[in-house]
Amino acid sequence: MADGAYQGNPDVIIPYRKPRDGGPLPAWQEDLNRVHRSVRARIEHALARMKCWKILRDHRRKASTLHDTVAGIAYLHNLALAA
Repeated sequence: MADGAYQGNPDVIIPYRKPRDGGPLPAWQEDLNRVHRSVRARIEHALARMKCWKILRDHRRKASTLHDTVAGIAYLHNLALAA
């Protein structure tokens, strides 16, 4: 999921844009945009929390190892919450 800056990229989901004539979006597109915003907000907040961990902020490894790093941080974060 991404914002409108990724328009034209077929690999991401972006919100619907207003028509060029300036008219309003149909109600169903407004509803989907509202859901898109709420999901993206949760994702952005989760990424911001993970960046508090220095290991992710300074991640300079192969992209293929990022999943393992994020999984480890999520585990440590959950341990910190449980304590």
